[in-house]
Amino acid sequence: MKYELEFGRDEFNVRYVAVRIEAPLTLICQRSLEPFVMTVNVDTRLGLIVNENEESGLPPGYEPLLVEEDGRLDPVTVIEDELLLVLPLVPINPDAELPDDIVGPDETEQDSSDTPPNPFAILRELKNR
Repeated sequence: MKYELEFGRDEFNVRYVAVRIEAPLTLICQRSLEPFVMTVNVDTRLGLIVNENEESGLPPGYEPLLVEEDGRLDPVTVIEDELLLVLPLVPINPDAELPDDIVGPDETEQDSSDTPPNPFAILRELKNR
């Protein structure tokens, strides 16, 4: 995992922390229930605020980050929170396929004699008489 935290003040004198993260995360695919590695990238700018009233004063493109009165924050918590925000709600490995017992055989593999008769075929015959 690579990460970078850059602290500073912008041209409006707003305190911020720029967070950049690249991390390979091991997730469980909800399609195959097998683990897979998904690389996530985070590139965001967090405006450091002491109370919630300051949130409205943040420039566009800033996400608010509430910090203690003394301005301290825990970098590990910031990184963890940002990684949690980019995780997919339902992780699915794009290379995974559903097992055959769930999907069933392909239509091309099915024999046409195994298909049940159309119940409306009888009505068609009655109509044509």
